[in-house]
Amino acid sequence: QVQLVESGGGLVQAGGSLRLSCAASGRTFSSFPMGWFRQAPGKEREFVSAISRSGGGTYYADSVRGRFTISRDNAKNTVYLQMNSLKPEDTAVYYCAADASRADPRLSPDDYEYWGQGTQVTVSS
Repeated sequence: QVQLVESGGGLVQAGGSLRLSCAASGRTFSSFPMGWFRQAPGKEREFVSAISRSGGGTYYADSVRGRFTISRDNAKNTVYLQMNSLKPEDTAVYYCAADASRADPRLSPDDYEYWGQGTQVTVSS
C-alpha cells in the first residue's frame, strides 16, 4: 500500500505561483513513477505532469508546459509541482498519483493505482 497526502493548494491571483507537495509513505517511493492530475467541476480528471522514478524524465500537458515544473526528492519521499503564471483555467482539484506497476510514467489516470485526497487550487482573474 501507498499513502499519498497533497498540500500547498490555495487561492491565488492570475499570474501568481503555488507549489504543491505530495508526501508518500508505505512502499519504497523511489520505485515508482509519479503523476499529477487535476479535475475541474463538471470535467473529467486530466493529466498535468508526470515524472520518472529517478526524476530524470518529466512530462507535461501542453496546457501547462513552460509554466509548471514537476520534481521529486526520493530522500524525502515527496513529489512537487511548481506552478507559475497561473491562469483562471488552472482552477481545479489537484491530485498526485503513484504507478506501482510500471517502470515508465504514463499519462492516463487509469494507469495509476494510488491517489491522494486532492488539494484545491483556485486562480482568480
